[in-house]
Amino acid sequence: MDATRASALLDELERAVERRLQHLTDDAESLRHDRADATADDEHDPEGSTLSGEWAHVDALARAAREERREIRAARERVASGTFGVCEVCGRGIADARLEARPTARRCIACAV
Repeated sequence: MDATRASALLDELERAVERRLQHLTDDAESLRHDRADATADDEHDPEGSTLSGEWAHVDALARAAREERREIRAARERVASGTFGVCEVCGRGIADARLEARPTARRCIACAV
């Protein structure tokens, strides 16, 4: 895969991650607001999930998105250095189909297993 296509894929992926992070930030702000308005005993609310449970879920998703953003930035560094698409384990090329599906891939299919 050439550097132009790799950069385009990474741009698209990064935009999606940034949108997801913005939604999660909005969700976290909404939960902060709800928590301020909630009674002190939200853990025993029979109506559904607790604010604490929702907070933990949003936090876990945000942490995963930030990690994905770090992986995208690392892939951009590999594009710049000319090592994008080269398996970090065996040194062979990573198949274009794999990079299309997962542009942040660091390993070929054989080494990823």
